[in-house]
Amino acid sequence: MNLATDGWIPILDRHGAPARVSLENAFVQGENIADLSARPDERVALMRLLIAVAQAALDGPRDAEDWRGSLARLPEAVHEYLKKWRHAFELFGNGERFLQLSGLETEDEEARTLVSKLDFALSTGHNDTLFDNAGGNPRTLPSERLALVLLTYQCFSPGGRIAVARWRGQPTPGNGSSSHAPCLPGSMIHAYIRGQNLLDTVHRNLLNKELVKRIYGGDRWGRPVWEWMPENFVDSKAVENATETYLGRLVPLSRSIWIEADLVRMILANGLNYPAFGSEGGMREAAATVTVATSKGNQEHRVLGLNIEKAIWRELHSLVVKRHSDQGVGGPLALENMDDNTALDLWTGGLATDQAKPLDLIESVFHIPPGMLCDIGTMTYERGVRLADGVAAALDRALSRYAVGLSEDREKGPRVQLPSLRSKARSLFWTAVERAVPSLLEAAGQPQRVAESGWWETAWGKELRRAVREALQVSCPRFTLRQLRAYVGAEAVLRQGIYAVMAVKGSGNHE
Repeated sequence: MNLATDGWIPILDRHGAPARVSLENAFVQGENIADLSARPDERVALMRLLIAVAQAALDGPRDAEDWRGSLARLPEAVHEYLKKWRHAFELFGNGERFLQLSGLETEDEEARTLVSKLDFALSTGHNDTLFDNAGGNPRTLPSERLALVLLTYQCFSPGGRIAVARWRGQPTPGNGSSSHAPCLPGSMIHAYIRGQNLLDTVHRNLLNKELVKRIYGGDRWGRPVWEWMPENFVDSKAVENATETYLGRLVPLSRSIWIEADLVRMILANGLNYPAFGSEGGMREAAATVTVATSKGNQEHRVLGLNIEKAIWRELHSLVVKRHSDQGVGGPLALENMDDNTALDLWTGGLATDQAKPLDLIESVFHIPPGMLCDIGTMTYERGVRLADGVAAALDRALSRYAVGLSEDREKGPRVQLPSLRSKARSLFWTAVERAVPSLLEAAGQPQRVAESGWWETAWGKELRRAVREALQVSCPRFTLRQLRAYVGAEAVLRQGIYAVMAVKGSGNHE
């Protein structure tokens, strides 16, 4: 199977029908492909591959002006490029293979494992078995699926203990230990601009050489790993290209893999080390976001990560900040291609982990209104998020008052469990608020209107008040006189809290 010419990339055509296309047809037919059809981790891995191929085929773009004219050149450029490099995209065979090390050997049976380990959704070894009853059984994967999970595993493989193999006379690096693949540190949130079709999506996320030099400094454009495969693990120039340049890191070789002839087992060991952002030699990933965090009184730059208890929309104001340097805060580099007053769709997602254990796959798509990429737009959005946090805090205080009211009442009756009460109310509140995020985005696109009238009259302010009142009403029983008295006290606390956080301007009846 050859990834350049055989269908393996899952897509939706312009009519919404699922299909699979080759790497070449993803570009040649890209205007008729609506989108990729893949899990969040797979989408990130595919986007990195498509971007790497596109940038290598164009050998650029050189600058912003060249980027604007490169969309029309892209299909033919990729066609010619893949004719030249088709041999590098073979999945099987005795010669060169895609993201595998020819000649990888081992006498350690621990280094031989099932190919199903490449798929995070399947149970192999220590992976959870909740959704996979066939865990532990030898099984093959269809070739097109195997290609996709191999690519994804090289991008997202978690660090930890790993077997040692030998490649061209040398042991694999790490002495039985491995670091995270480049897409995983900090459970980073990846973000890509979505276009009108797949070709447009890839084009919108291309970086120009001038921008890469400004962001990363020096000569860090690089070449994709298939153009400059290391001869061995001490081939310093090739290893540096693969791990410390923009194009080299897009399609990583973080694990040493060789799929055996039966397509059931493989050799798996550590591969190249990709320094994470903030470490020596580390680079920020082009689709990641960097924020400033305070730790023990000190401020430090960190990659913005996924939190399974905090939805991505609450961090969107950080994701849409344009970057100006390698160490500066901001969202994906491709935002530099967009005009501040142009609306865009932004896909966000990734793989949330607890150290080396995958927890969940998360994704969201946001329509960013015109003007939100400006500082005043992002600040307005951030204030709207903080407003929601303040209303949630007011809800917590109201729930505490309800619990105290029940305990102070002399009438006999069951006592309320505050932790379970808060858990239910918070879940109701944030679920309702998340449905209203489009109204916050609308407010961010009209920051002057918010500045003049305050949040009370905005759709976002109204949705927050409705959501918090419903959460209090549903969570706090009012069937007895004792409960009703406690609820009245809680409602008064909530009303005061809402007034305080919304900073109502002007006068009039505000309910």
